[in-house]
Amino acid sequence: MSAPYPGASSPHDGGRHAADASVGELLADVSRDLSTLMRQEVELAKAEIKTEVAKAGKGVGLLGGSGFAGYMVLLFLSIALWWGLANVMDQGWAALIVAGVWAVLGAVLFITGRGTLRAVNPTPERTVDTVKQVPDALKVH
Repeated sequence: MSAPYPGASSPHDGGRHAADASVGELLADVSRDLSTLMRQEVELAKAEIKTEVAKAGKGVGLLGGSGFAGYMVLLFLSIALWWGLANVMDQGWAALIVAGVWAVLGAVLFITGRGTLRAVNPTPERTVDTVKQVPDALKVH
């Protein structure tokens, strides 16, 4: 980085004063410092992302486990309903009624999910808008 105040030496100038350096040397120092800063920022971002991805992976695993547990609950409740209905009617009809209830529920979920997916806009509108504004921001006014 550049010297903290005029006349002070920076870590890159070997102890010489900034006033003694040429413009080219100063620009080289600034360029090198910016490059170092960018590398450090990228490494920090990588470390933060790695930590967050690990937490997200754990959360997804736990949600997957809870989804499987919920599936097992529904399976056994369906079997219990089938057996309960079999006490008042033939087992075959009881199984068909339980299967019909699941078919109706599945159809409703499918139609709702399809409608939700049709409403999704895959284009990141705000990002496209801000990227279009970058060239204008770089122009000298």
